[in-house]
Order: sequence, then C-alpha cells, then structure tokens
Amino acid sequence: MAANTPRNSTNARLYLLAAVLVLWCGGICLRLVYLQIFRYGSFEKRAIHERERTEEVSARRGIIYDRTGHELAMSISVDSAFAVPTEIPDLAGTISLISRITKTDPRETLAKCKAARTFCWVARKADAETADRIRSLNLRGIYFQKESRRFYPKRELAAQVLGYVGMDDEGLSGIERQYDDKLRGSPGRMLISVDAHRKWFGSVEKQPEPGENVVLTIDEQIQYIAERELATAMEQTHAVTGTIIVQNPRTGEILALANQPTFNPNLTREITPERLKNHAVSDVYEPGSTFKVVTISGALEEKVTRPDEVFDCQMGSIVINGMRIRDSRPHGLLPVWGILAESSDVGAIKIALRLGEDRFYKYIRAFGFGQQTGIELPGETRGLTKPVSRWSKVSIGAISMGQEIGISPMQLALLVSTIANDGVSVPPRIVAGTSDPQPTPQTVAFHPADGRRVISAMTAAQMKQMMQKVVLEGTGKRAVLEGYSSAGKTGTAQKVDPATHAYSKTKYVASFAGFAPLNNPAIVVAVILDSAVGLHQGGQVSAPVFQRVAQQVLEYLHIPHDVELPRSRQLLLASRHTKTQELAEGSPDHLGEVLDADAPNPSAVPSPANTLANAIPGSSGSVVVPAAMHQRDFVATGPAESKQSSVVENPQSALAAAPEHLPSSGTVVLDAELGGIVVPSFAGKSIRGAIELAEDSGLDLDAVGSGLAREQSPAAGSHVATGSRVTVKFGR
Repeated sequence: MAANTPRNSTNARLYLLAAVLVLWCGGICLRLVYLQIFRYGSFEKRAIHERERTEEVSARRGIIYDRTGHELAMSISVDSAFAVPTEIPDLAGTISLISRITKTDPRETLAKCKAARTFCWVARKADAETADRIRSLNLRGIYFQKESRRFYPKRELAAQVLGYVGMDDEGLSGIERQYDDKLRGSPGRMLISVDAHRKWFGSVEKQPEPGENVVLTIDEQIQYIAERELATAMEQTHAVTGTIIVQNPRTGEILALANQPTFNPNLTREITPERLKNHAVSDVYEPGSTFKVVTISGALEEKVTRPDEVFDCQMGSIVINGMRIRDSRPHGLLPVWGILAESSDVGAIKIALRLGEDRFYKYIRAFGFGQQTGIELPGETRGLTKPVSRWSKVSIGAISMGQEIGISPMQLALLVSTIANDGVSVPPRIVAGTSDPQPTPQTVAFHPADGRRVISAMTAAQMKQMMQKVVLEGTGKRAVLEGYSSAGKTGTAQKVDPATHAYSKTKYVASFAGFAPLNNPAIVVAVILDSAVGLHQGGQVSAPVFQRVAQQVLEYLHIPHDVELPRSRQLLLASRHTKTQELAEGSPDHLGEVLDADAPNPSAVPSPANTLANAIPGSSGSVVVPAAMHQRDFVATGPAESKQSSVVENPQSALAAAPEHLPSSGTVVLDAELGGIVVPSFAGKSIRGAIELAEDSGLDLDAVGSGLAREQSPAAGSHVATGSRVTVKFGR
C-alpha cells in the first residue's frame, strides 16, 4: 500500500499536467479558429491597408474650342512623381533634393510622406524639364505616373473667359468652373501595392472617362484683335483696367471678350485676384452719357418727343431742386438728336422730366438693368438700381444722364445690341454648346435665346440715325470707320473714391459702345477704360479703340462696305483728328446720391441735394417746371443786371429778388455768359446768308429747318467764346 501511494501521486500530477496541456492546446485552437474564421475579414482588410492603397486617377478634361474649332484649353499627358516612403532609406534627404527642383516647401512634403507610408505625391503634374531632372537623380523609392494636365495653347488669350483649374483638375474660374461637371468627366482608380520585399507595383482598377467638350461663341482671331487693341489702349492711356466686348446683335453671340490686366492660366502660381477678375460681368460703374440712349429711346417710344424737336439747353445750365447741373460746354437750342450727339445733360434731364419717373423706370428694367443678362460666366453682377419708391426728388435728373445707377459692361453691350437689333433684346451667350468627348472638333449648332421686344422697330430706327449723328457730328467723331457706316454713344463718368465715398476729381470711367454697319449691324463693340491718365473722355480714348477694333473685325468677317471709299483719305482723317475739347462731355456736377458699390446700403447715404424748396415757406418742392425761367426775366433792373455769373453762390438770395409771379417751386435756370465775341443777329437771313455771317463772326452754325431765320440761340448781343455753336431755327 505504501508503495502505491507515491505512484498514485505521480499519476495525478501527470493527469493534471495533461489536462493543463489539453486546455492550453484547446485554448490555442479556439483562438486560432476565432482569428482565422471569425476575424479573417477584419485582418485581411488591415493587411491590404498595410500593403495596398487606391489612388484616384483624374480623367482627361474635355477640350474647350472656339467657334472655328481652334483649341483654347486642352489636357496633355505629363509625368507625376510619387514616393513609397517604406523604400526610401533617407526620406528627409530625398524629399529635400526633390523640393529644390520643384521649389516647394520640403517640410510640408515630408510631413505628408510620413503620414502615408505607402504612397505620397512629391511632384504632381510636373513639366518635362522638372520630371527629367528628378528622374536623373535615380532616387530609390521615387516612381512616376502619367497624368493629364490642363494646357492653354494660346496663353493669355481669353484668360478670364476660360479660367483655370487646380491641381486636382477642378475648375476654379471662368468656363472651367461654370462647366466643371461636364468638362471633368469620371475619374479612374489606380491600385498601389507593396510586396514582402517592400517592392512597389501598381495597376489601374478603373479607367477614367474623359469629359465633354465645350464650344464657345468666341472667335480666336476677333479675340486676338480685341486683346491687342486693348493692350495698346492701356499702354497709351495708363488706365487701371479695360474691357472690350464684341457681340453679334442678332444672335447674342459674344465674339470676343477682352480684359486688362490679364494672366497666363498655365502659370497658376502667378495668378492674382486682381488679374483673375472678369470686369465685363463683375464690374459695376456709373454709365454716364451712354445711359442717355435709354432716356431718349424711352421718350421716343412713349411719343413724348420726336428726333427733330428743339429743346432749349439754356447755355448748358439747369437747376433741379436746388442742385445746379452744367454741361461740359454751353449749348443753346438743340434738337433731340443734337442732345444725344452733343451729350447735353441739360437736354437729357428735360426729356426725362417729360417722360416721367414711372415710365422711365419701366424702360430701365426693360433694357435689362438691375438684373443679370444670363451669360454663362460665373460672378455676374445685377448692377445697382432703385425702384421709383426710393428715388429722391432729383433722381430722375441724375439717372437720365447716367448717374445714381450702376451697370456692367455686359449690360451696356446688351443695351446697344437691342438698338442695333431693331428694338429686340437677345440675351448674350458665350457657349455655343457641348459635344461628346472626341479628339476632333464636332459641329455644334448654336440656338440663340428667345428675343424680347423692348422698343418698336420705328423707335430703334430713329435711335440708329441719332446715334450715327454722334459719330458724324458729335462726341464720337473718332469712331468714324473707313468704308462702313457706324453709330454709337460716348460716356464719361466720375468714379467714387473708396476712401472718402465721394466722387473723385481725377478718376473717370470712359466708354464708347456702338455698332456697324448702320442699316444691317453685324457687330456691336463696347469699350470701357477705367481711370485713364490725361485725356479721359469717352470720345477721346474709347472711341478710337472702337474704330480700330470694328474696322479690323468687319474686314475679317468680310462684311461688304456700305459707304463709298473717298479717293483721298484726308477728309476722313480730318474727322478723326477733331480737337479734344470738342469731344468733352459729362457734367462736373452731380445730382442725388453717390453710387458706391462698396457701400452696404446705398439708400442710407444722405443725399447731397440741399433742396431749395425747403428754404421757401409753403413750397413742396415736388413740381418741376419744364419751361425754364431765365434770370433776365425776373432780376430787378439796376447795377445788379451786369453782375452775372455762371455759378450762383447763394441761390436763396437770387430767388429773393424774384417778382411775385415766380413759382415757389420748380426748375430755376440762371443763364449768363460774358466775354468772347458778340453773337450777331441772324433774323431774316437765308441759310446761306446765315452761314456766311457765322463764318465771318468766327462761329459754328447749326441750322434747323428751312426758309428764313426766325429764332436763334444764343440771342443776338450775347457774348460767347470763339468757335462756339449758334443754333438758328428757320421757317417760312
């Protein structure tokens, strides 16, 4: 029994050990079963994540063509260098070498590579020279992958229209942004794998699908003409910015849209917000005298005046609600077409007063102001307009001559296109259509947007004739073309100083918008120059640019001449070399509120108009008398009669001297001219005799009507400067 006890004890220990081993092995088996069967999917994903990575391969963006099939934006195949950090023995040194070539921050690239153990871009979409230099280093763990890169073969041509793309081929501005969904296509996927020996290999899981092509209405040659002439004008005038728009008025197609300053979209690192801005659709400025087209066409459409009706422009001076407005030079009697040709603010104000606020505002909206044109470009402004309920007592006068309202250059082009298109407004378009992703250009049919009638064909025809007078006899003489008739309107507007929020005395926006030929317009050209140095009037700096652009574009389009070319060009050249002072326009005075696009609430800006009516007991200040009362009609006789001045320092004191029949409110015009030569009397003279008398006196005669002279302005005995214009009305 004693011998069996140790043996039993030994067996028990063996059984215990065996049980422990069995339990240990069972636990291991159960753990293996759990890991291999139940957790297999999880560990497989972790293993794949360690050795594999999927990268997106950008698709080839669609091509952007001009209307003739020339490529303006395309994608080319380039090398992109990437690193596999696990294969690089000295990661920091390798990244430093590459960064010296790519001129990037090595610390940023190194941080990205440390965060991604299997894949890291080190030179994305590099040019051929950069890729060759990196490849020549023969660095371990650095590989190359083909990618598509956006390329603009014409460099700066139509840069603001086309826009540019980012590193991941996303459109950031222009057409590239507006049509990004169509141009971008569908990206592919590339699988990056690392084997047990830390060797890299890759394969494409999904091929990228290229994007659609976009065809623009722009013509490459016309765009080049516009940009070249705009660059020349910028150099000559030292303007801050400039814009030229060339449009087909019948279809609304934009044939060219040029901006200065510009940029090269191939050099994305050099692009600045100032150069990126598309001024044609984003800028808001006061149109100045170009807005007289709206004023007069609305009045003609409403039958409140006619082209040959004569208005007394009162020697270029008028007072509205206590605010004096003066023309750039004195004008007497002018027909409506003369008011447009000579750009008389006084005449425009009188026409607007006759038209009335509600009807005037109706045509402002009808011509498209205060709303987007709908052109396919990002960042388009609506402009700045106010409903009639927010107009002040002087707003109608201010807006009639292009103040207290903000428009864009595209809206100006649309205004003139409406006149050229017989009163029908066709929205501007810059995209003709899209096509399937094919390497060769396809025919795309352009379908113009539906037109909308704004004024009658008769009114449009009258406006065409009047706008031709602007070019032939008025402020737009430097827009005369060779072999083609042309029409248009000049404009000059003072800018608002952003520092003082008041009108600047030295900064102006000069513009000219016109069309040619007259009876069958093929093109509309709008030219806007901002802050020209020296000469700054629209007729002085913008009209010559219109002439150069329109002349070349019409010849390029093979438009037949509609004006007989003279044997000698001296007469034509003489009309262009008009004295600069004869092209002056725009009042130095301002009515109503300062238009400040940067101001948060324009209506909150107090009106500078200190209403004269408020200083007169019992006056409402709401009635404006169209027929002006001259100073000589009511100033008391005596020595005070000779003390005349073109500027009234104290309107209240002048009004106090008026007799009782003077209305307590309304338009009071004080006209006074001294110095120069004495205007002779033309009464009873024939047109020939009046012309001879005017020549002998050193005056410029403007004859209205036929027969014998009945009325004249300025009156006989008035003192005017040499070379002043005298309007004589003839009758039978």
